[in-house]
Amino acid sequence: MNIELKEITIRELTEGYIDNQESGVRGYGGTLDIRPPYQREFVYKDKQRGAVIHTVIKSFPLNVMYWAVREDGNYEIIDGQQRTVSICQYVQGDFSVDMRYFHNLQDDEQAQILSYKLMVYFCEGAASEKLEWFRTINIAGEELTHQELRNAVYSGSWVTDAKRHFSKNGCPAYGVGSKYLSGSPIRQDYLETTIDWHSEGAIEAYMAERQNQPNANELWLYFLAVINWVETVFPNYRREMKGIPWGELYNSHKDNAWDSAKLEKEIARLMQDDDVTKKKGIYAYVLTGKEKHLNIRAFSQSQKRTHYEQQKGVCLACDDHFEIGQMEADHIKPWHKGGKTELNNGQMLCKACNREKGGK
Repeated sequence: MNIELKEITIRELTEGYIDNQESGVRGYGGTLDIRPPYQREFVYKDKQRGAVIHTVIKSFPLNVMYWAVREDGNYEIIDGQQRTVSICQYVQGDFSVDMRYFHNLQDDEQAQILSYKLMVYFCEGAASEKLEWFRTINIAGEELTHQELRNAVYSGSWVTDAKRHFSKNGCPAYGVGSKYLSGSPIRQDYLETTIDWHSEGAIEAYMAERQNQPNANELWLYFLAVINWVETVFPNYRREMKGIPWGELYNSHKDNAWDSAKLEKEIARLMQDDDVTKKKGIYAYVLTGKEKHLNIRAFSQSQKRTHYEQQKGVCLACDDHFEIGQMEADHIKPWHKGGKTELNNGQMLCKACNREKGGK
């Protein structure tokens, strides 16, 4: 990993500055991509961008910026987009500070601003090295998410097309699956979630392999398949369905012939069961049969103490005496057989006996 700290003047930064829909936002003689595909839109308000210009006018130091060196020798901003856009917009004459536009300043005032030196780290290296560096640097302002950092490292045609589907306000993925996904598309949550599902956790390897592919159609079609499967198998929507790892369930169970009516009857019953404390887990449970997804309600400390005193500290399985801390509360009739977490269905067993019973 090669990291070099350089001084860049505002004159150099603003040379060739453009901001249009076709070319994007560029500066530094057209070689700097100021707003790469993974970056958020310009969000500074008048007070914030005014503060940037006041800092420059007073010759106070701005926080260091970070640029990534691309394979073609050009650059893209990793951190410093908001400050860079503020500076470029002011020099271009898009806004005034203290009722004075840049073109209203005296020649010496303009020269002072254009000669102001920005400190920029130029970061060049393998994708894995850049990713590790971006994760550890102190990003000013609101930190980039893990997926935004990945988008920086693996930027290219694939990321650009993937963002079109998953990463903008009102994007297609939001329209199709917002009921089922948590997070925000503009913070890359939808994109990260879908890649995680499709790659089965190998997000970075997945992105590295596809970096230069012309589009992200494969990922988009996978996402549509997941949502279509969910809506077919579980047609009765409940708010608990938002945020479930649907892709993981789809990957493991898409080939099974599920009876949606039978599943719905079981889901409705479990939703009414007070012992089921994790209602979101019901969907994974009806597909896997694993009670761990439900977080079955445990006996309270008061119930445990009552059981312990009634048994005089004796384990009902091995008849040995134990301190209360050496024992665990147990359902006499298991929950999956209809037993409830109630005082008359509880007993205290020593830890060894309880583990042995649980393993049967």
